[in-house]
Amino acid sequence: MPGTVHLDLMNNKIIPDPYKDENEKKVQWVENEDWDYQTSFKISSKELENQNAELIFNGLDTFSEIYLNGKLLQSTDNMFRKWEIPVKQYLKNGDNLLQIKFKSAVNVGKELAKKVPFTMPESPRSFVRKAQYQFGWDWGPRLVNAGVWKDVKLSFWNNAKLENVKIEQKALTKEKAELNIYNEIFADQEGKYIISINNKIKNIELKKGKNSIKLPFTIEKPKFWQPNGWGDPNLYNIKISLQKDSKIIAEKSERIGLKTIELIQQKDEKGKSFYFKVNGNSMYAKGTNWIPSDSFSPRITKEKYQKLIKDSKDANMNMIRVWGGGIYEDDEFYKACDENGILVWQDFMFAGSFYPSDENFLENVKGEVKDQVNRLQNHASIALWCGNNEIDEAIVNWGYQKQFKYSKEDSLQVWEDYKKVFHEVIPNTINEIAAKDKSIYWESSPSIGWGHKESLTEGDSHYWGVWWGEQPFEIYNEKVPRFASEYGFQGMPTLETTKSMFSGTPDLNLENGTIKAHEKHSRGWEIIDNYMKRDYNIPMDFVKYNYVSQLLQARGMQIAIDAHRRAKPYNMGTLYWQLNDCWPVISWSSIDYLGNWKALHYQIKRSFENQVILTEEKDGVLNFYAINDELKKFEDVKVEIQVVDFNGKVLNEITTVPDGKTLEEIVKFDPIEIENLIPDSNKNEVFLKLTLKDKNQKIIAQNNYFFAKPKDLKLSKPTIKIKKISETEIEISTDVLAKDVYLIGDTHFSDNFFDLLPKTSKKIKLSKPLEKIGTMSLWDTMNP
Repeated sequence: MPGTVHLDLMNNKIIPDPYKDENEKKVQWVENEDWDYQTSFKISSKELENQNAELIFNGLDTFSEIYLNGKLLQSTDNMFRKWEIPVKQYLKNGDNLLQIKFKSAVNVGKELAKKVPFTMPESPRSFVRKAQYQFGWDWGPRLVNAGVWKDVKLSFWNNAKLENVKIEQKALTKEKAELNIYNEIFADQEGKYIISINNKIKNIELKKGKNSIKLPFTIEKPKFWQPNGWGDPNLYNIKISLQKDSKIIAEKSERIGLKTIELIQQKDEKGKSFYFKVNGNSMYAKGTNWIPSDSFSPRITKEKYQKLIKDSKDANMNMIRVWGGGIYEDDEFYKACDENGILVWQDFMFAGSFYPSDENFLENVKGEVKDQVNRLQNHASIALWCGNNEIDEAIVNWGYQKQFKYSKEDSLQVWEDYKKVFHEVIPNTINEIAAKDKSIYWESSPSIGWGHKESLTEGDSHYWGVWWGEQPFEIYNEKVPRFASEYGFQGMPTLETTKSMFSGTPDLNLENGTIKAHEKHSRGWEIIDNYMKRDYNIPMDFVKYNYVSQLLQARGMQIAIDAHRRAKPYNMGTLYWQLNDCWPVISWSSIDYLGNWKALHYQIKRSFENQVILTEEKDGVLNFYAINDELKKFEDVKVEIQVVDFNGKVLNEITTVPDGKTLEEIVKFDPIEIENLIPDSNKNEVFLKLTLKDKNQKIIAQNNYFFAKPKDLKLSKPTIKIKKISETEIEISTDVLAKDVYLIGDTHFSDNFFDLLPKTSKKIKLSKPLEKIGTMSLWDTMNP
């Protein structure tokens, strides 16, 4: 414990590993069974002298009955709730027997579905308050779990217990942070107590039962918590102690960050803005969407959380959206975000379906919201609470009502149910329990579906015209929203992770059943091939296909991010789908299940640099944009442009200066007609080398711009040489342009899938020594 029934069955060799081969289909029977767990524990007579004893279950998945020494204590019906049960009267000296009987969530869900007079989409998952992705997604397996998925503990206490601490930021200036610290205390014995905050003592009087004690607390000359890219994410430790008769009876520690955050939505001539203001400054959100990083969440280690968040920070991100079909993540996730300056857009766990609103369901949701907001709200990283993922859009756009032949009354009922959950219960509960500075609520992501023009002029947008709509990548240049909270494209995982799909010797072949089983989108391979044909030669060799599929994914996302950033401040956020995987799979992730960076993640790191120089080609003219996301403003910048052929010869040089119509965060330069820049050259044989410099000739940013699609480039075979500098550092060089250099080896490279310019070299760090490093470049895929 903690665990899930699948893990227990695997450990006892009753089922095969569903991540391997085509085993997923062999374990589907598990979801239809009921499962009983039991354990015995000893209690001493000394322990029984305590006034109170409570069994605390931090997570039970999902429908269960809890028995202690044969006595039914509690029935549970929500994976996301915390269950605290007084058990003093049921404990006995010596051996005690604890039993938890789990019912099949699928079978219970089917029974609940029968009570609704029309068919609900995705039934029965929307009737059960458990992680929705367990029922299968287009990137994840169907593994409907049961079990004790979070810690269980037996807690003894006397006189009073500290149930919850809420820290509210009343005012924040450079001189002073004024806080209110709300302490929720349950007293078994009324009387005089002492509460201390960081050793500052206060005498209090408690009545029997629930008490709410508000204490002011001041921090002089506070250091602000800053998002990644703006400064340090400074944190403060707050320790609360409750004393009775000079004895500490309860303690709680919180780690907080001092910041202000607002969601700004102001009408303008084009619609309505949507952006976050942090510490009084407008912040361009750069980040990603997060799904659970394992289908069996108890085995997500603290180290895995820390690594994925560090990888996000290293890729210059400042925001992560926790997607609403997964889980409210472990405390370690939010701690890592706090420490790395990553803001969290937190969805509640509802996704892509219709949900009921009977009294039991609403009460259950209210309890869930209370438990999770109380647990998470003191984290510095929390930026916004969002009601759900794509449910407004599902009701309006997805045609379920037509598919299931709803009557007009049925359709009205769906909308009434929706409003009760997402317009009333969730926001009202947040307002009831959250600190005012931690209560920004957004009802649904996206606010408007991607087929409607308003989705690009207000609110947040999930733009899926690329991939789902099979529009070319270049459509991203036209479909720019105010805030892009989802968009993406699939790519294969690394070779190491692909091999891990097999229990025996890997058969790396696109027609292999195992490889096919690890693509969960019904048309995934077909869509990847269709896009690959447009931009690349499709290799027959598996390793080369794997490489090109990663390049394709990275190229699509680069085009999207460049378009979003060029549109600043109209667009003020870009969160691609998705950061991570829950098993080895072909998916939209930038980091695969084993933690390896795909080509996309290396590209994200480049695309999310705080200061970049970008090119837009339009109607035979080149426009150049210098984008700055730092708090320090650009001053006197210029762009030096070289036209270089693939052998390294400089054919033309020009310097362009700002066009005069500049904003603080984005500088536009005098446009240049392509004919004036490269009149006699074949655009398939040259590229632009762009260098952004300040008035002191200091290089701020560099970039390369290619005029042709990768498959149309007239590349020469590069001679790529690797020189070992130390055990963990190499220098790589080339004679001619080496496009999209892929370093192959069982280590993490500080950079990969990069362009190496003619007659240049680049130093690369390795996470661990490697005897042999393979290389590949785009030229290899054009010349079998």
